[in-house]
Amino acid sequence: MTCSQASSLLPLQPKLRAALYLRVSTGRQAEHDLSIPDQKRQAEAYCQSKGWTIVAEFVEPGASATDDRRPEFQRMMEAATSKPQSCDVIVVHSFSRFFRDHFELEFHVRRLAKHDIRLVSITQELGDDPTSVMMRQIMALFDEYQSRENAKHTLRAMNENARQGFWNGSRPPFGYRVVDAEKRGQKIKKRLAVDPIQAETVRTIFSLYLEGDGRNGPMGIKSIVSALNAQGMRTPSGANLSCKFIHEVLTRTAYIGTHRFNVTEAKTGRVKSEAETIEFTTPSIIDEASFQDVQSRLKERNPKVTAPRLTAAPCLLTGIAVCADCGGGMTLRTGKGGRYRYYTCATQARQGKSACRGRSIRLDRLDSLVMEHLTNRMLQPDRMCDMLAALFDQYADSQRAGTARVETLRSAHREVEAKVQRLYAAIENGVADLSDSTLKDRLAALKTQRDESKRLLECAETPDAQLPELTPAMIEDFTASLKTRLLEGPVAFRKEYLQSVVERVEVGDGLIRLTGRKDSLARQLMSGRPLPKKRVRFFGQEWRPLRESNPCYRRERAVS
Repeated sequence: MTCSQASSLLPLQPKLRAALYLRVSTGRQAEHDLSIPDQKRQAEAYCQSKGWTIVAEFVEPGASATDDRRPEFQRMMEAATSKPQSCDVIVVHSFSRFFRDHFELEFHVRRLAKHDIRLVSITQELGDDPTSVMMRQIMALFDEYQSRENAKHTLRAMNENARQGFWNGSRPPFGYRVVDAEKRGQKIKKRLAVDPIQAETVRTIFSLYLEGDGRNGPMGIKSIVSALNAQGMRTPSGANLSCKFIHEVLTRTAYIGTHRFNVTEAKTGRVKSEAETIEFTTPSIIDEASFQDVQSRLKERNPKVTAPRLTAAPCLLTGIAVCADCGGGMTLRTGKGGRYRYYTCATQARQGKSACRGRSIRLDRLDSLVMEHLTNRMLQPDRMCDMLAALFDQYADSQRAGTARVETLRSAHREVEAKVQRLYAAIENGVADLSDSTLKDRLAALKTQRDESKRLLECAETPDAQLPELTPAMIEDFTASLKTRLLEGPVAFRKEYLQSVVERVEVGDGLIRLTGRKDSLARQLMSGRPLPKKRVRFFGQEWRPLRESNPCYRRERAVS
């Protein structure tokens, strides 16, 4: 038998199956195809020279290699380590394309090795001997160091960009859009500008939290979410509003003209020190006083400060009524199957009379005593005159600001309508294909934006009433209606105003002592009053539902 015959009987070595992993670090690189096509071309040539068969490609556009939170990377690892084995070797341009963390690189290389899969770099060819392993680890350390240095210099440049008042490129805060500011060389600097449509939603959220909808007083975050979702309002991505979204709106300082950059660390979520945070000026949407009022209320309602059962309790004096003897809170107790309700000393209820002799008082009686005392002391004609004058001044300022907003909304509506028409024209002319899902989503988003801008414009264009002359009769009517609202209105409404001025109600045997600040009540009484439109409406449609105290009752009356 000849040598050629003997060699033909030897088993042929099977071709190795190769999977290509191609990655670039930024979305901008992926959009411009700066690296991935070149990586693919070199990897294919390398596999061809080795006689390997390419069985799969995994392309990761715009993903960092400092961790494994990469969809295509995870899909590749799942395919490589599952049975049956899908490949024999994973080919990358360099080890830094696979990982820029030396620990993670070694961990995943050993994970692949357990399945007899090699990681091969076409620009850094190494074997499996100890020297090659050491060289790979050293190169990984250098890649990690370089990645951290690049991140440090990039952050420094972004901080300087923020110091100069420019936007760094992420999604703008709700209520704003990004516009071109100036051009420096080949780079276009951008700034934040108010988005007229979203800004109206921001103002609505603050108004509902501070003043409510005119029926039941200021609303909580959950109530705002329910109300706005019922009206069809959505986030920029088209999702329903959530408590997290509303809370972020209520606490974002950009709305009063100050945006904070570099607040948290991207990877760990660690809150950075004030020295590392950069602040720059933005166009304001909310006035400073309203924003600070919201922050105070959020702090007071924080579960760590005030228990939720006290905030949401249906009793008027829960959380502020205390026993004059022991200082313990007055809690709700019921009798006769709930027919009778009392405020009772909680210390006595829990620990008995040995801890405090305690006392009980009917809930409706204590509520009436406290509210009648407050209204009689606070709703004096001279104070109400000053209050209404300030309210009219506030309304006049609102009218002037509203005129400017109408023009802005009208311009925004025309802009959105023009975009919709241009998209329709592109479809009609065959430039764009409506079957494209991305185009459909864009068209739907523009239609939603157009409808919302039209709705806001129609509301803003409603004619405003001329401010009436402040007369004694008007002051008397306003005082009477406000007193009725505070004595007979919804518990949530009365509780909001009461707790804004009264800090403590001490209940003794023959004395009830109230402590608090009068100026707080005056400010609260003004904050929630609806502004006149075509007519002056006093406290909405539910004002004085019982007519026995107001025989000349009319739900609305024209202002002469």
